[in-house]
Amino acid sequence: MPPIDTAAVPMADATAPAEPAFTPRQFRNAMGQFATGVVVIATEHDGHAHAMTANAFMSGSLEPPLVLVSVACTARMHDKIRAAGHFSISMLAEHQLAVSNHFAGKPTPGQQPAFERLGGLPVVRGAVLQLAAALEHAYPCGDHTLFVGRALALQGPADAPPPLLFHGGRYSQLHGAPGSDGRVPDGFSTSHEQLW
Repeated sequence: MPPIDTAAVPMADATAPAEPAFTPRQFRNAMGQFATGVVVIATEHDGHAHAMTANAFMSGSLEPPLVLVSVACTARMHDKIRAAGHFSISMLAEHQLAVSNHFAGKPTPGQQPAFERLGGLPVVRGAVLQLAAALEHAYPCGDHTLFVGRALALQGPADAPPPLLFHGGRYSQLHGAPGSDGRVPDGFSTSHEQLW
């Protein structure tokens, strides 16, 4: 990749106002253009299980194996994770849209999500991936908290079903890009960096 000519890139004005030039709704809509998977975060404290749907999830480190979830400070799950000291992640399959809706506060009458246990924690049965983590860090991030967990156990089916996706405020499905054979280009890595 050729270097970027930084002389052609305008520098930010250090005296510019700190207030953004957009509304919270515009920011939310803009961030929604980044396609994500859908997960159910669950924890258990004092014998009571709690779960919520989220899409702000990512891996943070391979060694040690760390994952991150972003949870609103106003969400009931927020204090439950702090109190429990652990949480699980269930990456939902595209056929589990009703499960996602259930833990987003829109349950379907007569459809109760099925759970099993991994590492002592509840995980959604039939998920693409199930992961149990111990809470390592909690970082304030505006109106959310970034919870960092050390992955202790994970499992998933040998033939994982396609994942449930979220994009532009709507559920979506995985499709190959036009003209793509699905292979990752040589030299591509999730930790790839290029000098500017």
